[in-house]
Amino acid sequence: MSTLFGHTKGAFTGATTDRQGLLRKADQGVLFLDEVGELGADEQAMLLRAIEEKVFYPLGSDREASSDFQLICGTNRDLRAGGDRGAVFRDDLLARINLWSFRLPSLHERPEDIPPNLEFQLEQVSRSLGRNVTINREARQHFLQFASEYPWPGNFRDFDAAVTRMATLADGGRITEPVVVDELVRLRSAVTPRSSKGNQTDPERTVRVLGSERAEGLDRFDRVQLEDVLAVCMSARSLSEAGRELFANSRAERTSVNDADRLRKYLNRFGLEFAELKRV
Repeated sequence: MSTLFGHTKGAFTGATTDRQGLLRKADQGVLFLDEVGELGADEQAMLLRAIEEKVFYPLGSDREASSDFQLICGTNRDLRAGGDRGAVFRDDLLARINLWSFRLPSLHERPEDIPPNLEFQLEQVSRSLGRNVTINREARQHFLQFASEYPWPGNFRDFDAAVTRMATLADGGRITEPVVVDELVRLRSAVTPRSSKGNQTDPERTVRVLGSERAEGLDRFDRVQLEDVLAVCMSARSLSEAGRELFANSRAERTSVNDADRLRKYLNRFGLEFAELKRV
């Protein structure tokens, strides 16, 4: 409240001087309130009066202050629906600030923005790390293919974090395909719990691959495991790539790593070949 409307000296402990507040600073200008839905009930009531009457009381003052400003607000949720904690946004305030509304599409809805932002973020992280960071052609193609389909729940914050992690872990400042694969495993695991009850299986996938009779004969444990393996194999470009993703955690504990051979032996248990899965 003090940040928005200001306060007088002595209004509360620590208020050793007067504070102007953002509303008075924005007089004859523009005030942008990001995440306006986080305002409390008292702040909402004071803001409504400031918009309608162009006056308000700074905290601890009995004298009105005035400000004539244009207001722009941002939010990442539906203000009509209330917040996750049950907070309610005032209908009368929403009616005042919702004169014009513009929706900014998420990163997931703007795949054309991903390649230039990859280059931009590589430049940013290079300056941050104090060394030039690049990404080879295969790794770049793999990451961009994934990035164009990933939901990016945190938008550019998630995207920038992913690039920063890859750049930090890149030996010699060059991001290679194994580095990308490890990051994609992390991103997939991060987004899976947000799905409906964590269920990412497609029962029809196993039926298409094995046939209905063999699929129905599998134990539930084997079927759930096979569902995930098939999903990874069908989206991977090679047996090695699928193996790296499926065994990303255990491979760090092994002295001899041959993910492709481990995956090949697993598929052979069901009479399957990786090349055949790509044609299903």
